[in-house]
Amino acid sequence: GCSGQLTVVLMLATLISAFGSSFQYGYNVAVINSPSQFIQQFYNTTYVERYGGPMEDSFLTLLWSLSVSMFPLGGLFGSLMVAPLVNKLGRKGTLLFNNIFSVVPAVMMGVSEIAESYEIIIVARIIVGICAGLSSNVVPMYLGELSPKNLRGAIGVVPQLFITIGILSAQVLGISSILGNNTGWPLMLGLTGIPALVELLLLPFFPESPRYMLIQRGDDKTARRALQRLRGWEDVDREMDEMRLEHQSEQAEGRLSVLNLLSLRSLRWQLISIVAMNMGQQLSGINAIYYYADSIYSSAGVPESDIQYVTVGTGAVNVFMTITAVFIVEAAGRRLLLLIGFGICCVSCALLTVALTFQESTEWMPYVSIACVIVYVVGHAVGPSTIPYVVTTEMFRQSSRPAAFMVAGSIHWLSNFTVGLVFPFMESGLGSNSFIIFCFICLATLFYIWLIVPETKNKTFLEISQMFADRNQVEIQVGNAPLKPETGDGREGDAFKVTAF
Repeated sequence: GCSGQLTVVLMLATLISAFGSSFQYGYNVAVINSPSQFIQQFYNTTYVERYGGPMEDSFLTLLWSLSVSMFPLGGLFGSLMVAPLVNKLGRKGTLLFNNIFSVVPAVMMGVSEIAESYEIIIVARIIVGICAGLSSNVVPMYLGELSPKNLRGAIGVVPQLFITIGILSAQVLGISSILGNNTGWPLMLGLTGIPALVELLLLPFFPESPRYMLIQRGDDKTARRALQRLRGWEDVDREMDEMRLEHQSEQAEGRLSVLNLLSLRSLRWQLISIVAMNMGQQLSGINAIYYYADSIYSSAGVPESDIQYVTVGTGAVNVFMTITAVFIVEAAGRRLLLLIGFGICCVSCALLTVALTFQESTEWMPYVSIACVIVYVVGHAVGPSTIPYVVTTEMFRQSSRPAAFMVAGSIHWLSNFTVGLVFPFMESGLGSNSFIIFCFICLATLFYIWLIVPETKNKTFLEISQMFADRNQVEIQVGNAPLKPETGDGREGDAFKVTAF
């Protein structure tokens, strides 16, 4: 097959959409952690000024957990909007439209202190959650459809890389001498609007997904022009033909809603796989590890004032490992990275449980705990947090992809929301033993991937559908003629059998 190159247009489209959308998602995940005590103080002061008496502790806890958990709830709403928006406005169009959900809450959070209202923060967290829910699905879809198949994995990891850079930026800005103080936090919350403005200014100059233009819009000319700009050469006929083939094989199916998707036997295992991977990604305990990290560091004797620097260090490790994943995902393959990642997470959760249990009695145990946290973050960055998005793009074809992202996204955000709500209770009930549960979830996901998920690197979307067709016990039809897919080395592949659905 012909392999594509990384052109300037493709690179800039990747960087701008990932900075404008994915970066914000990471930033808003972490932005609320560092200044939490100052924001809670503000809630309290506001309440006192309004009602003349101090706020009940339980009410403050409720307001705070709402401020945190409204973000994944917004993410869920955002995911549910994916399919209608990407089919109506296009992939790029949706990313531009999505910036409304960033600029508005950025202004709201920025003026919350002057407005003396904590409600405004909670509402803004829902809206910025919608923004994150859309971008966590639409950026990988847009980039997956822009990339040539030999770069799809590497480019597909870039959004996740920018999420980790967003987390790191929020951790750095949250250092007490920068913005993590009682005057800086409204600005810190409001900064999320800046990437949105950058994207609004620059992304319009870049092409819409050629697949979308050709298949959904039927606009041959624009699709060809976009593809020529993205590939940096004039002769894109072969790739256009590949898209048309994919389109023909799908015309039988039409555009799928989520309900059709759930009922289609030909997509059964792909669907179960992305559900398993997204649940595994969120329920493997990454948020719990972050939540626990500070207390683990302080028990290891790190002074309170220095914990913020250790946190920044962990964030930097996360960024570094995700950069590594960008470079190895094409060589190592998706499946291997998922297996290694979940394996590392499983082992470090088990060790962490042991270390936390013996923490009081053995003086070097706390250092084992710190090591476990860092190793866990490394493992999660290599597989679970990066690869599911890449694979969701690859396992589905054009007609089913938006609905598939909607399912994957909803599971992702629901699981995230669940961990955020349940973990504090788990922790007070089970203490350090709660990591055993995460250990088993990682193990279960590992087994599932090992048994079911095939390697998808460097395959066309059609070949990937074919790999699953056998497991789903269906046959794929292309137009009304048997398709002879060319294998990479120019031999004719086995002909697909032709049967009506």
